[in-house]
Amino acid sequence: MARTLIIGGHGKVALNLEPILAERGDTVTAVIRNADHEADVVAAGAQAVVADVASLDLDQLTNLVSGNDVVVWAAGAGGGSAERTYAVDRDAAIRAIDAAVAGGVPRFVMVSWIGSRADHGIDPGDGFFPYAEAKWAADEHLQASGLDWTIVAPGALTLDPPTGRISLDPQGDAAVSRADVAAVIAASLVEPATVGRTVRFGNGEVPIADALRGL
Repeated sequence: MARTLIIGGHGKVALNLEPILAERGDTVTAVIRNADHEADVVAAGAQAVVADVASLDLDQLTNLVSGNDVVVWAAGAGGGSAERTYAVDRDAAIRAIDAAVAGGVPRFVMVSWIGSRADHGIDPGDGFFPYAEAKWAADEHLQASGLDWTIVAPGALTLDPPTGRISLDPQGDAAVSRADVAAVIAASLVEPATVGRTVRFGNGEVPIADALRGL
């Protein structure tokens, strides 16, 4: 059993993840920005903490994450302005990583995207460019942090029902349901082979646990 803090606790992936972790006996805390969402995360099996992580400094974030075994970063600006994207997806994520180091939290799982790499290939004139740049900066920082990290990097997210099966390093848009992304996060927390790995995946035919075990 682990104490897991999910930042971005009201997102669709997080709301699928929380009951999986709660049902296996973990203590789950969901960090949410809007107090109106508290009932939803409590219903999913998590304790709610209301905080805007983009406005918290390192000391405040360290206080927030301390005492947990795992931090899962599932927050995001959700598009909109480039300024907001960099503030949340890059700057706040990097502070959360530093907070985990300062607070003695050993495990950090970052929800990223399949194309997150230095040579992501997104044109600077594309509206997606700030997100691609922000996510890579945060992922790169996590890799250098010294934490036991995993980067969960799915393809295009859907609202389809979960399949329990994935394909690693797929071609194309690598569509995958948010429920399966949650299942990959949950499985990665109990699969040692995922530590220090970026898991790029989409829908497929291999059971999630088998795919991760073979990394």
